[in-house]
Order: sequence, then C-alpha cells, then structure tokens
Amino acid sequence: MKNICVYASSSEIIDKTYFEQAGVLAELMAKKGWGLIFGAGMLGLMGAMADGMIKNGGKITGVIPELLNVKNVVHENCNELFVTKTMRERKMLMEEKSDAFIALPGGFGTLEELLEIITLKQLKYHKKPVVILNINHYYDCLNSLFDHVIQQKFAKEESSDLYFFAGSPQEAIDYIEKYTYKETGIKWFSRTEE
Repeated sequence: MKNICVYASSSEIIDKTYFEQAGVLAELMAKKGWGLIFGAGMLGLMGAMADGMIKNGGKITGVIPELLNVKNVVHENCNELFVTKTMRERKMLMEEKSDAFIALPGGFGTLEELLEIITLKQLKYHKKPVVILNINHYYDCLNSLFDHVIQQKFAKEESSDLYFFAGSPQEAIDYIEKYTYKETGIKWFSRTEE
C-alpha cells in the first residue's frame, strides 16, 4: 500500500472546482488502496481530501503541530493522528511516512511544503515522486517560474525531472504508478558550465 502525502489549502472560500477535484483525487486514491498523509486539517482542500478518503473507505493519517491541535481545526476522523512539537517536525514526519507527494492548489504553506520537498529531492534526501496538480490552471505561473529559473541558470535543465505538473487527478495517479526515479546529477553549477 502506498501512502501519499497531499499538501493542500485550508481555505473554505475558494472556487468549488478545487473541492470537486480534491474529491476525485481522494476517490481514486482510496479505490487503489492508497493511504492519505496530510496536515490533519478539517478545513478547505485538506478536509475535502480527508472526507473523500473516508467516504470511499480509505485510511487517513494526520500530522499536526501542537500549536494547531485545536477543536474545529483538526479532522476528528483520522485513523492515526500524530502531534509534533513544531512545523519542522511535522514536515519531516510527513516526508518519512510518505511514498509520494501531491500538491493541490494552496497558499503560502502549501508552496513552502512543495518547494522544500522538491529541494530535498534535488539534494538526494529522497527519490520519491513529486506531483503538482494544476487544477484550473492554478499553477501555470509556478510552472513558468520554474522554467524561468532553469533558463536563467539558477537550476540545471535536468531539475525539471524533480517534479511533474499533472492536469488532472487521474494523470497524477498514473504518474505515481509508473514512476521510476531519474538521476539528476549534482545540484551545483561550476564556472566551466557558463
């Protein structure tokens, strides 16, 4: 059984399309027997993912720091709930427990988690698939920014193998199922590569 870490928004006032697609992703994961590792929230797309997993018989594992472990924030139906002292410990535990990572649309926290997990892969701390689920073209600008980073030589061309932009939940699932790690070499540029 795979455990998929899903980073996602906690906003309740975003377009309903995002909630619908989170539900589709949860259903696909649950039907494959995959478990959800998530930030333990009951709100926004985090809550939608958890609810969708439960509805389809899936297992959910929440990881939350002490500061956020409060009523009406934490999902009450987690199969497992881990409470950490800090956000850093939370992210580390989520990484350790997961076989793959999917970023749904989200705000600053989601972006921070996504960029950290890509950086850890770049530095070879893990070799797991990282998927950016581009619902409603939400991540088009990020995709362009990543291309710009590479074009301006702040990252190597092979860095684009560290992540995958998926256009649909099914495409995200297919990528994870077929994923094989691709060696990306060392991160650093040298003067001879100018």
